[in-house]
Amino acid sequence: MFSQLTDLDLRLIRVFLAIADAGGVSSAQATLNVGQSTISTQLATLETRLGYRLCERGRGGFRLSARGEQFAEAARALLSAVDSFGMQARNVGRKLVGTLDIGMIGHTPVSASARISNAIGRFRSRDQSVRFSILVRSPGELEELLLNGRIQVGIGYFWHRVPSLEYTEVFAEDQFAYCAKGHPLFASAGGVSPEQAATHEWAWRSYPLPEAESSTTPRNVTAVADNMEAVAMLVLSGHHLGYLPGHFAAPFVEQGLLAALNPALMHYRVAFHMVTRTRQHRTDIVEAFIDDMKAAHAVEAKA
Repeated sequence: MFSQLTDLDLRLIRVFLAIADAGGVSSAQATLNVGQSTISTQLATLETRLGYRLCERGRGGFRLSARGEQFAEAARALLSAVDSFGMQARNVGRKLVGTLDIGMIGHTPVSASARISNAIGRFRSRDQSVRFSILVRSPGELEELLLNGRIQVGIGYFWHRVPSLEYTEVFAEDQFAYCAKGHPLFASAGGVSPEQAATHEWAWRSYPLPEAESSTTPRNVTAVADNMEAVAMLVLSGHHLGYLPGHFAAPFVEQGLLAALNPALMHYRVAFHMVTRTRQHRTDIVEAFIDDMKAAHAVEAKA
């Protein structure tokens, strides 16, 4: 068992994580750029140092042992801390040093992405040495990651309010009801009444949509999904009607694959927010990024 960590231990831990991520010793050869026998020896050395097996390998295939899974989680946390320390040590004296983890929903509108990029550019002009980490998740996952401290900023659609989180509106998105080329309503798209549409099958989001008024919400929902890609797939099948963001549906409309049922009557607007922990739980890095996001959106509003 480790009594103290050495450079060798850290190298062996990185090898183990490369094996775990690749799904086996042979698969890790390309990542580590060394031979299989060398990797096997390094893994065996680490297991000897620890006093237990990290993985099972044989005819049944490769898998982490129960201890191996726990060790992998601890090892990732360790290496993250080591990398963070190294960054801070190299940049002593810089005003902002560390990591900023940002979570976003997928397929952000082009104009909104441009404003977020503007904010990142503003942040990079500061006296800082910050590593950005950006991931894409569903709204529910973003809130969970914020509460667990895995990310510091979330940008997306959030249908409820968690008391320990702070929400700032950053942009809005227009959603319209669509049908596909093979749907019976396609020929009359543009002038379909809500009453006509209500008699057909719908695909709907699996989470609440407070912005969608009761008259807009369909009664005949036969499919649900938690993201726009899945809704689009259901609509494109020709068997469901569904709401999609206008910017997301535009390429399908141009190809003649989708058509809006009645843009004037069957639409709603969704507000998207930047979400963070409340002020007392925010770092200087997060505060600076929030300021830059607000400045970027203020510039856009004036343009």
